[in-house]
Amino acid sequence: MRPKETVLAEWKRTLFLRRQSLEGRGWLVEVMKCVESIGEPEFDLEDVYKFERQLNELYPNNQNIRPKIRQKLQELRDHGFLDFISRGRYRLRRYR
Repeated sequence: MRPKETVLAEWKRTLFLRRQSLEGRGWLVEVMKCVESIGEPEFDLEDVYKFERQLNELYPNNQNIRPKIRQKLQELRDHGFLDFISRGRYRLRRYR
């Protein structure tokens, strides 16, 4: 069983999602799923771009998938889920 403080801290990290629109929240969650499915603590932007077709199927009206991926990676970085290592390179923070 995990300590209550740990669970509360992790929950608080996700509160920013409440302030997102339904579509914005969906994008964040989907990009998070893509990143986690890469299965490595560090990854490149190109690794996430491999999910472009999948994201396009979820959001067929969006004609700017790659810019949206970059935007959501920046938001995930700003909210402490990712670390920016170098140009186009990220690290999942939980692996730190």
